[in-house]
Amino acid sequence: MVKLIALYKQPKDREAFDEHYFNVHSPITAKIPGLRKMEVTKIVGSPTGESKFYLLCEMYYDDHESLKQAMKTDESKASGKDLMSFAGDIVTMMIGEEVE
Repeated sequence: MVKLIALYKQPKDREAFDEHYFNVHSPITAKIPGLRKMEVTKIVGSPTGESKFYLLCEMYYDDHESLKQAMKTDESKASGKDLMSFAGDIVTMMIGEEVE
């Protein structure tokens, strides 16, 4: 499986971020064709104390081609546009492959 990973730094207003992320952004993202699973993890700290990161979202696709096709859809474009509107300055996007 291939993952599109979104790693978010600490937002200025956690409550406003959570409100938008969970009630607006996640439902838009969940509609992307080819998305097999979406896992969201709140970062609660690090072994050395606080973390500069707040949230991790892993979006699973069957393979690179499935991800590539998904990124061309209107649903993906809507998700990306929304992402940039509320978290463009705090998100890092990555692509990863699961290793067995």
